[in-house]
Amino acid sequence: MTEEQILTICESLRNGTEKQVTIQKNDFLYFRSVLVKQEDFKHFRGIAKHGGDVMFEYLKEERS
Repeated sequence: MTEEQILTICESLRNGTEKQVTIQKNDFLYFRSVLVKQEDFKHFRGIAKHGGDVMFEYLKEERS
């Protein structure tokens, strides 16, 4: 997974094109390193799944 792909995923969650995106376990650390640099980082919520995958969704209000 490249940084450009990650930014595309983030944008599709932001604009509502995608409601949820699942990131595979082996891509998670790099995905997160790019995600935390986003200005609206606190609007993204990750939910851990069995096997180490993480499902991300975008919240209208930032999480605490």
